[in-house]
Amino acid sequence: MTVADPRAWQAQSLLLDYPGDQLYGRLDLLTEVAAALEPAVGAPLLRFLDHVRATPPGELATDYVATFDHRKRCCLFLTYYAHGDTRKRGMALLSLKQTYAAEGLHLGDDELPDHLAVVLEFAASRPDSGRALLQRHRAGLELLRLALRDAGSPWAAVLDSISATLPPLGGDERAAVARLAAEGPPEEQVGLAPFAPPEYMPQPQGALR
Repeated sequence: MTVADPRAWQAQSLLLDYPGDQLYGRLDLLTEVAAALEPAVGAPLLRFLDHVRATPPGELATDYVATFDHRKRCCLFLTYYAHGDTRKRGMALLSLKQTYAAEGLHLGDDELPDHLAVVLEFAASRPDSGRALLQRHRAGLELLRLALRDAGSPWAAVLDSISATLPPLGGDERAAVARLAAEGPPEEQVGLAPFAPPEYMPQPQGALR
């Protein structure tokens, strides 16, 4: 049974952003929210929050960068899993930004529309559209979750919580996860132009500030 809750998506969004003042200023509120969620969704968040409290801020920030910026298998930019560094990814990013705009949400110039923290924030404010968007990237989310587990990353708990808000993987999704795990994201053919303009290139830290 899946438990979709906008409060969960908002909390997960904050926990997957770069760990700065915004996170540390809301630890008590995040703990309160996580404790009020269904156990399958809230318990993993409580485990991660315990880790945040027990880890020096500088160490947590260093671990975040090492995990998400230096490991392709732990990429937080969801369109990367489906399209890799290809021109199709540029079109997917544009389509995603247009989806947000159609719902009345406009991103800042420094926010990439496919960063998981941004997608979760969108889902929290537009649950129906956001759930559909997360489901569309279900295979990439599962690969990220498995990669974080394999790496022994504390952020795996946050991905466990996200998975608990979504339906189980179907047959086609399982096949997509298996393909991604075996082959990795697509690569551009030699001679093609860069996949996206500079404003869509991944930044070294989380998209939300």
